[in-house]
Amino acid sequence: MKSMFNLLIVLSVALSVTSGFAQIKNPKTETVKIFGNCDMCKTAIENAGNLKNIASVNWNNDSKMAEITFDSKKTNRDEILKRIALAGYDSEEFLAPDTAYAQLAGCCKYERLKKEPVIAMDNTKMQMDMSESKMDSPVEQEGKTMPSSEKHANMTMPSSEKHTDMKMPSTENHKDMKMSSTEKHTDMKMPTAEKHTDMKMPSTEEHTDMPMSGMKETNPLDALFNNYFAVKDALVKTNPTTAAAKSSELLTALKALKIESLKAEVQTAVTKAMPSLMEAAKNISATKDIGKQRETFKVLSKNMHELIPFYNANETLYYQYCPMQDANWLSKDKTVKNPYYGSQMLSCGSTVETIDAKN
Repeated sequence: MKSMFNLLIVLSVALSVTSGFAQIKNPKTETVKIFGNCDMCKTAIENAGNLKNIASVNWNNDSKMAEITFDSKKTNRDEILKRIALAGYDSEEFLAPDTAYAQLAGCCKYERLKKEPVIAMDNTKMQMDMSESKMDSPVEQEGKTMPSSEKHANMTMPSSEKHTDMKMPSTENHKDMKMSSTEKHTDMKMPTAEKHTDMKMPSTEEHTDMPMSGMKETNPLDALFNNYFAVKDALVKTNPTTAAAKSSELLTALKALKIESLKAEVQTAVTKAMPSLMEAAKNISATKDIGKQRETFKVLSKNMHELIPFYNANETLYYQYCPMQDANWLSKDKTVKNPYYGSQMLSCGSTVETIDAKN
């Protein structure tokens, strides 16, 4: 009887684990290495990576390996690892921001193998690679012209090398005829090339400085708030299709945000709010049920409000409250337009905070 009881316990545990995975449709399982130290790390890593009915993470403290099972039509391994990185834990693919790592408890601070932590979305990495490529191109170009400059050791200026390479063959063809005139010709060309080079260098520097000084600094959080307000307006109009589309754009903006380029205090706030923001934006974009969208909008609004102290808005914003839903939202309109009820109770609510423009 006792052995039968133990068997039933084992079967019930197995069934509960199996049912947890069965809720994930189109399941795909991958194993990845995630750095951490203790049981506290295990809880944080799994909470950051898990999404109900979408993704499940099981991390092993001893091996540092995580088994990730996810709905391959709704998410992927990279998205899960990015959320875990934002919680402060490096993987072999994505590194946590320094601010997120610094907030870990002492027992959770694992040894980091890489010295320059960067968490960026794919398109950000591409931009960085392109930027590095552009910075290196003058060196590469100079490297390609060096062989020709070795033949003409007296001509050292980069801009004169191409000019000299064009002139030298004709000079060599008539070398035996007029050696003295060739030397004079060479002597005449060299000062001209140097002057020409001296003229080009300052103008290049000035040209480089002009776009930088004339460029208007943009707020990196603009895209997040603009898309948030678009979602809010769609809910006010009870338009679930537009709300889903604008929420999808918000999700894209969240993924594209260069967290490592923000100031330290902004990085901390964004890193803390990012997992909830991404999950809320994804859930709103994944449904056309206006009731579910409005319920999720509560979480989205709460976390967007956490970023307000770091958002230099160029216009006055209002934090408004719906007593019927016990929920808030941000708005550009002083007049209350309730996103939780739309036309049913459009004016239900009040302004509880006025955020003055900082520009």
